[in-house]
Amino acid sequence: MVLYYRDDAVQVTSEAIHAGGQVVRLADIAYVWHARGATTLAVRGRVLGRGVLVLLLSLPPLVALVCVLSLAWAAQDRGNWKLALLILDAFVVVGLALTPFLELPLGWLDRSYERGSRVHELWVQHRGREVMLLRTPDALRFGQIYRAVQRAVEQDGERRP
Repeated sequence: MVLYYRDDAVQVTSEAIHAGGQVVRLADIAYVWHARGATTLAVRGRVLGRGVLVLLLSLPPLVALVCVLSLAWAAQDRGNWKLALLILDAFVVVGLALTPFLELPLGWLDRSYERGSRVHELWVQHRGREVMLLRTPDALRFGQIYRAVQRAVEQDGERRP
């Protein structure tokens, strides 16, 4: 028996697919496909959170740009470039010092995109009936499971005459 995929809820082997308390033998599967499911509140929350995070990450550089432009404008009027350059240097040093702290929110943003913004469903035609085996908003996990099911079904088809 070959194991193609396994997590706490789904197991795909060369003999069967175990998902959601169902066991479907590969020999009984005629067709496999995927579909988009109805959007859930969790997916909408993820998309909203992603937008808020992008906004929060975009605001400080925009505010800094406005401050630098207004400082340059004021220095030009007064002819006091020395103070303006000193303040600009302080902005650059503080910005560079805070850059490593961007790792955490950028990691959150990256994982948010990996998990996707849709609900995915895995369907099979089993003994003449259409059966939904899996429904998940996690795009990365869904892709791994779907590829495992495809490989298992293909390998099973090659073994059978």
